[in-house]
This record gives sequence, structure tokens and C-alpha cells, in this order.
Amino acid sequence: MIFMLCGTSDARELAVRIRDNGYSVRTSVVTESAAKSLEEAGLPVRMGRLTAEEMAGLIRQEGFEAIVDASHPFAEEAHRNAIEASQRAGVPYIRFERASLVYGGHPKLTVVSSYEEAALEAKRRQGSVMLTTGSKTLHIFAKHLVGDPHIRLVARMLPRRDNMEKCEELGVEQKNIIAMQGPFSREMNEALYRQYGTTVMVTKESGKTGSVDEKVETALQMGIEVVLISRPEIEFGTVFTDFDGVIGQLKAAINE
Repeated sequence: MIFMLCGTSDARELAVRIRDNGYSVRTSVVTESAAKSLEEAGLPVRMGRLTAEEMAGLIRQEGFEAIVDASHPFAEEAHRNAIEASQRAGVPYIRFERASLVYGGHPKLTVVSSYEEAALEAKRRQGSVMLTTGSKTLHIFAKHLVGDPHIRLVARMLPRRDNMEKCEELGVEQKNIIAMQGPFSREMNEALYRQYGTTVMVTKESGKTGSVDEKVETALQMGIEVVLISRPEIEFGTVFTDFDGVIGQLKAAINE
């Protein structure tokens, strides 16, 4: 049986592929929408965060033979807990991650290594800043950008009540909230940039499946400054960017 952390749109497809190759799979997610998507595919799912100790205990209790980590590239805590849990429980850890995109040295593209650095870059540029990094780190940007008379902070995020409450707490005005669920087409991105007069767009490098390339490419073509937050540097060991690599590693690790 495989314990699989799911956190991206392609994780479900990978879970189905693993199951179709003859393995029992238990998926783990942190949101109701993700759980529903996996349940619709007929996959067993648990919901909620786990510490490394809790995850290791679950692996021992349920007899899982490997951990497949297909959580979001920016889910640092989940990655570290899964790696530690695999070591505690003595089972293989296999990381699946979308391939990084190469954008080249565009003059309007700035790559930074942290949310704090991204917020400071946006503050330096001023203008209408569209934030597409979600709600979890909104407080970092609000601290630097909300209340600055030279900056309009527009937050694009999932249409959830807790997100709207967070925006209100942090001083992000309703007129500056885009509550929509992607993926977004090139045309939709362009329309939103025009609607809000975007001069700076902040995003995370999470790979092609997450449509980050559409956001970035459309913005650059429109002459909008892009601040791109690079992925956290974590020592995963071998990282697979294709499904066949993950399944091959499972076969080698479990059936050896």
C-alpha cells in the first residue's frame, strides 16, 4: 500500500496511474476541494495536516510500503515531514514534482527566493500589484504594501470564506479581491490585468500544469513587471518529473 501526499492538479492523475499499476493508494490532502476531486476518481483520501511523528505512526499502523510526495512545490513543511516520516518508519520516500520552467533573461522578469523579498520588490516598483500567490502568505505582502498611497494591492485567490476574512483583517479592500478558481486562460489573465491596470504581477514558480507560464508570459507580453518566487531549496534526493519515473521507482523499491 502507498501513502501519497497530493497537492497539485496532476497529483490525482499520478495517483490513478499508480493504482492502475496494481498498487493500493491512500491519498492525503489538506483541503475539502482536493479531497472531493480525489474521491470522484475513486481514491481513498484522508484530510488534514500531519506532523512527521504522526505520519510515521500512520505508516507503521497501516503498513504502508512507501511515501509518494506529490504535494505542491511550495509545501515546505509537508516535504520535510514526509522525508522525516519515511526515515522514522523505514520506508522509501519518492518525490514527484512538476518540471521547472525556463523563462530566460527577460528584462521585466525578476526572480527572488522568498515572499519577503518579493514584497519588497513590489514595493520598490509601486503601481497596481496583482498578487497570485494565495492567502497563506498574504500577511507578508499586506505588511509592506497595504496603506502605501502609491500602491494598489490586488489579491487573486480561491473563493473561500476564510480567504475573504483574511483579506478583511489585513486591510485588502473588497474591490481589490479577485475570488476565482483557475486554471486561467491567456485571455482571462489578460482581461484581469487590464481590468485592474496591473503594472506588477507576483507569482510562484510551480510549473506548467499550474498555468504559471500563462500568467507570466501574458504579463511580460503586456509589458507588466513580473516578480517570480523560486521554489524552496530542499534536499529531496532523486526527483521525478514524469509519472513513469515514479512508478518505476515504486517497482524497484517495493518489489526488489
